Amino acid sequence: MQFLQETPQGIVIKIYVQPRSSRNRIIGLHGDSLKIAIQAPPVDDAANRMCIEFLSKCLNLPRSAIEIIGGHTSRMKRVLLRLAPGPTFPEQAEICKKTLLSRINP
Repeated sequence: MQFLQETPQGIVIKIYVQPRSSRNRIIGLHGDSLKIAIQAPPVDDAANRMCIEFLSKCLNLPRSAIEIIGGHTSRMKRVLLRLAPGPTFPEQAEICKKTLLSRINP
């Protein structure tokens, strides 16, 4: 799982975004990144906003817990999933990992 990295703040995901897709979905792996198809065009931050909204629905996290920390104007992005600190952090991280892996199409 090269596209996932745990940090003290949460999980950082490396993603490759394919804008203007027919539907929002996780396609699979693209090198060492997770490839996500997004319906929105890469104009006026629309694809970034839709990417955050899509990940929020997939992972059952509030949109405020998801932040693009790198690659705002690029297809390659780094996204931080902020998880609640404390004793439940490892459990939350594992749930996010399993959810993402289960949505990868073979």
